[in-house]
Amino acid sequence: MRQLFWPGVTALVVTVSALLFRAALVRALRQWLGPTNALHVLLAAVRFPSMLWCIVFGLFVAIQTVDPALLPPRMAAQLNLMLEAAVILSATFTVAGVLGALVAAAGERRALGVGVTGLARAAVRVFVLVIGGLILLDVLGVKITPLLTALGVGGLAVALALQDSLSNLFAGVHLLADRPIRVGDYVKIAESIEGYVLDVGWRSTRVRTLGNNVVIVPNKRVAESIIVNYDMPERRLGLAVPVSVAYGSDPERVEAVLVDEAKKAAAELTGLLADPPPSVRLIPGFGLYGLDFTLSCQVASFVDQYAVQHELRKRVLHRLHAEGIALPYPIESERKESS
Repeated sequence: MRQLFWPGVTALVVTVSALLFRAALVRALRQWLGPTNALHVLLAAVRFPSMLWCIVFGLFVAIQTVDPALLPPRMAAQLNLMLEAAVILSATFTVAGVLGALVAAAGERRALGVGVTGLARAAVRVFVLVIGGLILLDVLGVKITPLLTALGVGGLAVALALQDSLSNLFAGVHLLADRPIRVGDYVKIAESIEGYVLDVGWRSTRVRTLGNNVVIVPNKRVAESIIVNYDMPERRLGLAVPVSVAYGSDPERVEAVLVDEAKKAAAELTGLLADPPPSVRLIPGFGLYGLDFTLSCQVASFVDQYAVQHELRKRVLHRLHAEGIALPYPIESERKESS
């Protein structure tokens, strides 16, 4: 063991020096990139693997300083095996971290056709870690086939004991494959849960409501329920605003006034779209107390309709008063009261 003293000291010194250099380099890169650069995701992904790189580098330098003639063949083989295992571990964690970070970044930019969820990121990382683990076991001389057989028998018993958890897991996989919802979509689930999809995890789906509360729904219930996705096939949404005027009003004039006011509002209100242009129809038509028009326009997203309706109704009301167009009055109720 005496012949390993100086290589051990060398490994320690080189590893510590590499860790100090790594810390300085990471700090410099963070300052150079700034707080909003997307490469911060990659830096975070390789934070732990980079420590393994330093250890691998220290082992490699130490092994290179050892004279093979002074080492027993068994010890030399163990040192080489240790170095090879360290390389496999560092490469596995690096690939898993980088791929997970890239998948997450792609999901945030909505660059993929499907929203990237926590389940998708976890699946990518677990797949890489499993492959790396199998390679490491093979390098260490562990027979994989008996291990897989034992895991298969044990997995059957675990599956029977965790039926509910596995049903939620496979329901989450089904949601990823079928893509009825994506991260960031505004949806209604089971006719009562409505909000933005935050994440589809391995067990549950998280939905943030307009009241800024998070509702956690089991994946199995999401997969079995009726889903209304207000962001598919596109985010824009048709909006119908009913407007009633008194009998005796000129329909052509009412139509022109409503269209003109809606076009003006589209240039000023956030969320109200000017294209396609707004339109007015005498639908449903002849009401009990007056003429019922429908002002049709489009908003940028589902939640924009609330503020747009509020402002648009106020503008229409002021414009009708300014144009001298009377609003309907419940004549039948007046007659009953007078009688």
